[in-house]
Amino acid sequence: MKVTVVDHIGIAVQSIDESLKIWEAALGIACTGVEEVEEQKVKTAFLPVGDTEIELLEGTSPDSPVTKFIEKKGEGIHHIALRVENLEETLAELKAKGIRLIDETPRYGAGGARIAFVHPKATGGILLEISER
Repeated sequence: MKVTVVDHIGIAVQSIDESLKIWEAALGIACTGVEEVEEQKVKTAFLPVGDTEIELLEGTSPDSPVTKFIEKKGEGIHHIALRVENLEETLAELKAKGIRLIDETPRYGAGGARIAFVHPKATGGILLEISER
């Protein structure tokens, strides 16, 4: 397994439009695009910062994991994503090491990435996304 970079930091927000007023207008970090990922019931906006990105996440339905996260914990950091060279190999290695996975096979993520999540109970409470682009 080779982690190449912190791919992005996911932040759960009530409204991407309202959040962009802070990130773009106040902080000067330009959004490169907004995308809806129907499979995940989420709308995303990416804001590049050096070699990584901030990903704003807005739930698109009441049963969206992001909507449920905000209801339970409020807005804030939702997950940290690490980019790897080979997602399947990484998942197999983590599973062999006894690491609890949410996804044992990759799924589609925003920006054309293939992603999988590691359970927060395996990482000290951090939802960890493994990403391959």
